[in-house]
Amino acid sequence: MSSPARLFEAPEEAQATDLSCVRVLSVPAGHVYIRHLSHPDGNDGVVRLPDPLVPGDVPAAQWWPPTALKAAWVRRHHDSFDLFHLHFGFDARTPDQLVDLVTALREHDKPFVYTVHDLRNPHHLSRDLHDAQLDVLVPAADALITLTDGAAAEIEQRWARTATVLPHPHVVAEPTLSRARRPRQEYVVGVHLKSLRASMDPVPVLETLVRTVAALPDARLAVNVHTDVVTPGSDRFDASVTDLLRDAEAGGTLDLAVHDFLDDDQLWDYLQGIDLSVLPYRFGTHSGWLEACHDLGTAVLAPDCGYYRQQRRCLTYRRDEHGLDVDSLERAVVRAVSERPSWRADPAVRRQERAVVADAHRRLYEHVLAVRR
Repeated sequence: MSSPARLFEAPEEAQATDLSCVRVLSVPAGHVYIRHLSHPDGNDGVVRLPDPLVPGDVPAAQWWPPTALKAAWVRRHHDSFDLFHLHFGFDARTPDQLVDLVTALREHDKPFVYTVHDLRNPHHLSRDLHDAQLDVLVPAADALITLTDGAAAEIEQRWARTATVLPHPHVVAEPTLSRARRPRQEYVVGVHLKSLRASMDPVPVLETLVRTVAALPDARLAVNVHTDVVTPGSDRFDASVTDLLRDAEAGGTLDLAVHDFLDDDQLWDYLQGIDLSVLPYRFGTHSGWLEACHDLGTAVLAPDCGYYRQQRRCLTYRRDEHGLDVDSLERAVVRAVSERPSWRADPAVRRQERAVVADAHRRLYEHVLAVRR
């Protein structure tokens, strides 16, 4: 990916501001994207506070849902942070609750920064709620960040707001970031369905892949899915997906792996065990999965909806909420198997990129604090 077009440059007077330590309340903080916004040397002068604990016995996810999204929490704890930086986690908050949140931040003179990761929420079947949430958050923010020029252009068109464009930092850490891939003769086309987000409609994609990959020499289709999708009685059970997967497995046209949530090490092993990751999305904006593939040298075949192709280099096929262009998917798979693209991040470049992103965040934080003061 080329350098972002709109890195943040603070005005001269703001650049002169010297804040020895900016206490940032990131929502959430316990996510790899937010953790990797810090300078790799840890000397960017920004302290990202830990997520407030969620009441109750939830040791596996102490930060979910984010307690700091409650206006009452902000009013009680406003002295503990200098700046509020929202990323995601507000899926279940109503627009009125978000109005209360930004009102509480204004009451206590706390700058509000919002990174627009999603312009279409991948967990919502309808876009209506997320649009209403964005109609509160985007106009209220003191500064906006997003990941691609296309997303910035959409933000400008919809809300007349300018967003700073900063790339997604690396997802995979060392030493795995530099780990060599194992050579193999066959080309493995992988699809990971996870627990079937609302943004996924995998049946037409899988039907096309089963037929296409079976006709290609030295190619194999591998499909992973979480246990809940293929377990009758589960909230996530999908009979049509289960039948397709079981029938194709029985016919020898795909290798099926059913498992629960993979931890990071298992996920990195999985991604380096395939050569092409096909994203079966029908809507979306950006992708952390794409970034992990970029880190590990796994090519990606993404739909042309959203801004995936601007985020990192990838193959694309035509797909949106209205349907799938089967021919474009077939052509892209044939090209991938034929050309075997090898696109992988240079760890040194990733480190440099992370330093640039950290510095840009620091300058932006200082600027909004200076303006507010």
